[in-house]
Amino acid sequence: GPTGNFKMVERLTYRRQCRYNTKGNKCRKVRTPGGKLVLQNVKKTGKGPKCGDCGKALIGIPCLRPTEYRRLKKRERRVSRAYGGSRCGCCVRKRVVRAFLIEEQKCVKQVLAEKISATKDPAKAASKKK
Repeated sequence: GPTGNFKMVERLTYRRQCRYNTKGNKCRKVRTPGGKLVLQNVKKTGKGPKCGDCGKALIGIPCLRPTEYRRLKKRERRVSRAYGGSRCGCCVRKRVVRAFLIEEQKCVKQVLAEKISATKDPAKAASKKK
Protein backbone atom coordinates (compact mmCIF):
# COMPACT_ATOMS: atom_id res chain seq x y z
CA GLY A 1 0.00 0.00 0.00
CA PRO A 2 0.95 3.68 0.36
CA THR A 3 2.90 2.98 3.60
CA GLY A 4 5.60 0.96 1.84
CA ASN A 5 8.33 3.64 1.63
CA PHE A 6 7.13 5.62 4.67
CA LYS A 7 9.76 6.27 7.36
CA MET A 8 8.86 7.07 10.97
CA VAL A 9 9.72 10.53 12.25
CA GLU A 10 12.16 10.48 15.16
CA ARG A 11 10.67 11.90 18.34
CA LEU A 12 12.89 14.40 20.14
CA THR A 13 12.85 15.75 23.70
CA TYR A 14 14.33 18.96 25.04
CA ARG A 15 17.76 18.54 26.62
CA ARG A 16 17.26 21.24 29.25
CA GLN A 17 14.65 21.47 31.99
CA CYS A 18 12.27 23.93 30.31
CA ARG A 19 9.61 21.92 28.43
CA TYR A 20 7.92 24.76 26.57
CA ASN A 21 8.59 26.44 23.23
CA THR A 22 9.63 29.79 24.70
CA LYS A 23 11.89 32.39 23.12
CA GLY A 24 14.73 31.39 25.42
CA ASN A 25 14.37 27.66 24.65
CA LYS A 26 14.91 27.60 20.89
CA CYS A 27 16.51 24.47 19.40
CA ARG A 28 17.54 23.07 16.04
CA LYS A 29 17.61 19.46 14.91
CA VAL A 30 21.09 18.12 14.18
CA ARG A 31 22.07 14.67 12.96
CA THR A 32 25.15 13.37 14.77
CA PRO A 33 27.92 11.37 13.06
CA GLY A 34 26.45 8.27 14.69
CA GLY A 35 23.22 8.83 12.76
CA LYS A 36 21.16 9.97 15.78
CA LEU A 37 18.93 13.04 15.58
CA VAL A 38 19.37 15.37 18.57
CA LEU A 39 18.28 18.87 19.57
CA GLN A 40 20.92 21.55 19.84
CA ASN A 41 20.11 24.66 21.85
CA VAL A 42 20.39 27.93 19.93
CA LYS A 43 21.67 31.04 21.68
CA LYS A 44 19.69 34.25 21.43
CA THR A 45 21.02 36.81 18.96
CA GLY A 46 22.35 40.07 20.37
CA LYS A 47 20.85 43.42 19.49
CA GLY A 48 24.04 45.45 19.76
CA PRO A 49 24.63 48.93 21.17
CA LYS A 50 22.72 51.97 19.95
CA CYS A 51 23.63 55.66 19.96
CA GLY A 52 22.37 57.38 23.10
CA ASP A 53 21.31 60.50 21.19
CA CYS A 54 19.79 59.35 17.87
CA GLY A 55 19.20 55.64 18.56
CA LYS A 56 21.04 54.31 15.49
CA ALA A 57 23.18 51.16 15.73
CA LEU A 58 26.84 51.91 16.47
CA ILE A 59 29.21 50.97 13.66
CA GLY A 60 32.32 48.92 14.48
CA ILE A 61 30.96 47.22 17.59
CA PRO A 62 29.75 43.59 17.43
CA CYS A 63 26.14 42.66 18.24
CA LEU A 64 26.46 40.32 21.21
CA ARG A 65 24.53 39.30 24.30
CA PRO A 66 25.28 41.54 27.30
CA THR A 67 27.40 38.96 29.14
CA GLU A 68 29.58 38.31 26.09
CA TYR A 69 30.78 41.94 26.00
CA ARG A 70 32.58 41.19 29.28
CA ARG A 71 34.81 38.66 27.52
CA LEU A 72 35.86 41.10 24.81
CA LYS A 73 38.94 43.30 25.01
CA LYS A 74 38.31 46.97 25.72
CA ARG A 75 39.29 47.97 22.17
CA GLU A 76 36.68 45.54 20.77
CA ARG A 77 33.93 47.00 22.95
CA ARG A 78 34.38 50.60 21.87
CA VAL A 79 35.61 52.81 19.02
CA SER A 80 38.81 54.85 19.50
CA ARG A 81 37.18 58.28 19.54
CA ALA A 82 35.64 60.60 22.11
CA TYR A 83 32.31 59.05 23.20
CA GLY A 84 33.32 55.85 21.33
CA GLY A 85 30.93 52.99 22.09
CA SER A 86 28.31 55.39 23.42
CA ARG A 87 27.51 57.91 20.66
CA CYS A 88 27.74 57.68 16.87
CA GLY A 89 30.17 59.82 14.87
CA CYS A 90 27.50 62.22 13.57
CA CYS A 91 26.24 63.00 17.07
CA VAL A 92 29.80 63.54 18.36
CA ARG A 93 30.45 65.94 15.49
CA LYS A 94 27.25 67.84 16.34
CA ARG A 95 28.30 68.07 20.00
CA VAL A 96 31.75 69.42 19.10
CA VAL A 97 30.33 72.00 16.67
CA ARG A 98 27.67 73.07 19.20
CA ALA A 99 30.26 73.55 21.95
CA PHE A 100 32.50 75.53 19.58
CA LEU A 101 29.66 77.81 18.46
CA ILE A 102 28.60 78.46 22.07
CA GLU A 103 32.16 79.50 22.94
CA GLU A 104 32.30 81.74 19.86
CA GLN A 105 28.99 83.34 20.89
CA LYS A 106 30.43 84.12 24.33
CA CYS A 107 33.47 85.81 22.74
CA VAL A 108 31.25 87.86 20.41
CA LYS A 109 29.07 89.00 23.33
CA GLN A 110 32.13 90.07 25.32
CA VAL A 111 33.55 92.08 22.39
CA LEU A 112 30.21 93.81 21.81
CA ALA A 113 29.87 94.65 25.50
CA GLU A 114 33.34 96.20 25.52
CA LYS A 115 32.53 98.23 22.40
CA ILE A 116 29.26 99.52 23.88
CA SER A 117 30.90 100.49 27.17
CA ALA A 118 33.66 102.32 25.26
CA THR A 119 31.15 104.35 23.20
CA LYS A 120 28.89 105.15 26.20
CA ASP A 121 31.48 106.52 28.60
CA PRO A 122 34.34 108.21 26.77
CA ALA A 123 34.45 110.90 29.50
CA LYS A 124 34.66 108.39 32.32
CA ALA A 125 37.39 106.49 30.51
CA ALA A 126 39.35 109.75 30.09
CA SER A 127 38.92 110.72 33.78
CA LYS A 128 40.12 107.29 34.87
CA LYS A 129 43.31 107.70 32.84
CA LYS A 130 44.25 110.85 34.83
